[in-house]
Amino acid sequence: MLVVNRFVVAEEAAGGFTERAHAALGALAARPGYRSGQLARGLDDPTAWCLVTEWESVGAYRRALGAFDVRIHATPLLAESLDEPSAFEPLASAEPGGAVTSRSSDRATDPWR
Repeated sequence: MLVVNRFVVAEEAAGGFTERAHAALGALAARPGYRSGQLARGLDDPTAWCLVTEWESVGAYRRALGAFDVRIHATPLLAESLDEPSAFEPLASAEPGGAVTSRSSDRATDPWR
């Protein structure tokens, strides 16, 4: 599972934001099921930031959000992210020089269709 939280941060607030984002990333990284994470800043717009984390499952991510350190360090930061979908289900991937592999969705199909 991929989680992408996007932020708009004024340039003068970038230092404090970065410190808080590092603490949030560290708290998330300590949780079971965490695979990787990155804090990134927009190249074309220095006020655009995103925190991207990868998790082994939706359940692992949801359990991580309940951990004390995450509630202290990550939850307040995540609450500042843009109000938009942030959890994504990877459906295709490719390693460098490798073939594209796809997987089926874990989403339940709509029984009313």
